[in-house]
Amino acid sequence: MIFVTVGTQLAFDRMVGAVDGWAAITGNEVFAQVGPTDKKFDHIQQSAFLEPMDFDHYFSAASLVIAHAGMGSILTALSYGKPIIIMPRKASLNEHRNEHQLATARRFAIYNGVSVAWDENELTTLLHRIDKTTLEQSLVQISDTAPEPFIQKLRELINDSENAT
Repeated sequence: MIFVTVGTQLAFDRMVGAVDGWAAITGNEVFAQVGPTDKKFDHIQQSAFLEPMDFDHYFSAASLVIAHAGMGSILTALSYGKPIIIMPRKASLNEHRNEHQLATARRFAIYNGVSVAWDENELTTLLHRIDKTTLEQSLVQISDTAPEPFIQKLRELINDSENAT
């Protein structure tokens, strides 16, 4: 199952529509959290919003996540060890207030398991290339805690500031 999420603030019909068109051709099972939209997609299951427990369920069950280039979606996919395709919203298309998602997508494109679709055509192309083997290889899973060297540096910094007073 493929899980699509657009976050909770805005719809992203351009991205979800591309996935819906791809699902029509391939018949793949897709569930999408579509946000506040009036659009009904014909070839995927959808819900405007999900309760946290349901969101967790879909993330856990997914073999692939497709999302806007929102930090929460990206970090959640990485923490679950799920491959993710991100497609940035564009302010130039009135999908967001500014172009910060383009910068986020550029930054995360270097991670194994993160692919960037810069538009709906590229998203469809990426989806046609994906197979189970691709989904299972080279995934980066991040931890929900900081690395020990970082924690140690913070301890030293705190101790130094306490000793300075």
